[in-house]
Amino acid sequence: MTTSADYLASLYALTGKVAVVIGGTGELCGAMAEGLAGAGAEVVLVGRQAEKAAPRLERIQAAGGRGYFVAAEASEKASLESLLATVRERSGGIDIVVNGAGVNSATPFLDISEDEFDRIMRVNLKGVFLGCQVFGRYLVERAQGGSIINLGSMSAVVPLSRVFTYSASKAAVHNLSKNLAREWAPQRIRVNTLVPGFFPAEQNRKILSPDRVASILGHTPMKRFGEARELIGATLLLASERAGGFITGSELIVDGGYHAMTI
Repeated sequence: MTTSADYLASLYALTGKVAVVIGGTGELCGAMAEGLAGAGAEVVLVGRQAEKAAPRLERIQAAGGRGYFVAAEASEKASLESLLATVRERSGGIDIVVNGAGVNSATPFLDISEDEFDRIMRVNLKGVFLGCQVFGRYLVERAQGGSIINLGSMSAVVPLSRVFTYSASKAAVHNLSKNLAREWAPQRIRVNTLVPGFFPAEQNRKILSPDRVASILGHTPMKRFGEARELIGATLLLASERAGGFITGSELIVDGGYHAMTI
């Protein structure tokens, strides 16, 4: 007799899959990585600093999951190609890629320097572009399908104040994801954008002043911030071929209703 647990496992289990999580040393992508590991995938946490990955890997392994850390720079193609080679050697293949490295700034528009603009665009847009290019080529040539999950932002869906360059970079990520979804659909490579609402994390805490927090919560029907673990369900849906096999080119919003609020 099939139990409900068996049924859910048949939809979302990722046993035997390998997931590369670029930005996995951060709070949001780290939680996503834990979810992927909990569903059975071997998870590769990618970031700049091994010490930031250590606590997450300890939790993954303590829960019976498998994972390891690889240092890489998301905005450098040679670094990502080296990452790809390392993971192929250690894990044999790659099935799921999360492009989630990101930086932010609250500089007033007229004060944004070219250096700041270039830095944010380099990480947020170029990093996703190169991640899709390097790992997308591998998935196309492997010809066994796959899932690419790019981290978007509510600032790409509705205009948000104070984060001009970040918003522009994320709007481009949304567009790129849809374009690649169309390009690679015949190869069964699904490309989707996971769109968090307001989740306190390292990159945005510095701009969450009391008045900003009041404005955000006043515009969020659920009247609270999201918790990183609340991205796991959406991640597993987009990662799973069985559950999300017909989902591509989508923007899956997890925002407590923020985007639905008007007046």
